[in-house]
Amino acid sequence: MRHALRVYVGGLPPANEQSVAAFFSRAMSSVGGNTFGPGDAVVDVYINHEKNFGFLEMRSVEEASNAMALDGIIFEGTPLKVRRPSDYSPSLAARLGPTQPDPNLNLSAVGLTPGSSGGREGPDRIFVGGLPCQVTEPQLRELLEYFGPLRDLDLIKDRETGRSKGYAFCVYQDHAATDIACAALNGIKMGDRTITVRRKIRGVSQPKPEHETVSVQTHQQRLLSQRGARASTKILCLKQAVSADELRADDEYEDIVEDIREEGSKFGKLVNVVIPRPSPIGEPSPGVGKVFLEYADAGGAENALAKMNGRLFGGLQIAAVLYPENKFSQGVYNG
Repeated sequence: MRHALRVYVGGLPPANEQSVAAFFSRAMSSVGGNTFGPGDAVVDVYINHEKNFGFLEMRSVEEASNAMALDGIIFEGTPLKVRRPSDYSPSLAARLGPTQPDPNLNLSAVGLTPGSSGGREGPDRIFVGGLPCQVTEPQLRELLEYFGPLRDLDLIKDRETGRSKGYAFCVYQDHAATDIACAALNGIKMGDRTITVRRKIRGVSQPKPEHETVSVQTHQQRLLSQRGARASTKILCLKQAVSADELRADDEYEDIVEDIREEGSKFGKLVNVVIPRPSPIGEPSPGVGKVFLEYADAGGAENALAKMNGRLFGGLQIAAVLYPENKFSQGVYNG
């Protein structure tokens, strides 16, 4: 049950646990999100001060769901990201209480409006990765606005040096420009780097030509016809699903795990999601770029293989293969 009571908060400025707990408890009371009764909605706080993120533990599942409406709330001059933790299971949480915030919350009491984060976190938000570290926001804006004016551009920078971390997010004013920009810019050279440009949220497929769809279906059928020659396995490996750049930041990594878990759960009982991350000191890290889904049984993995292989996730075409259980259990991800 604890996964349904916890709330991830990213982008925290320097602050102590007590001030964060008091801030969110006041906010929950102000918007009418306290459904458990009198008192503070937040019962515990953990903060990773080096990485600027934390976790809140709420009194009830319903209050944790109401807290999701506080995404984008301003704390000490900084907008915060409010998310579910990576171990959150929507199917399990649904048995415990509401999984969505109360639509009648008075968000204006804390400076928010219903859906106010949709522009920054909705399906038309674009991830731009692999950027040269010397790129500036005006340079990036000039490139992106060739396809139309931007509503939002967020170039992620190192707090100490002020230099780009190599990735950014943007949203176009006209959502029709989203797929056009992704298709035109993904894979182009910028300086000495090849950039990745795609929708941030997975599960949003972009249109595919008819011949490509037929090719993908044929490939899926061939994979499934060969399964009798392989040992049964509960593990599915998704290749080309993520890039190293988008796995470096902890809050972005949490979002990716959440997106993958939600998508993978559609095809069977999902037990675990493993996404290898790049080494913080630049050493080779086996399996970076792959996603491993562990299902409760082989049928779930095979169903996911048939449904996910060849699909487009945010502009990337996924290659799905079944993966040996013994290698997965040993933490061998480079097969």
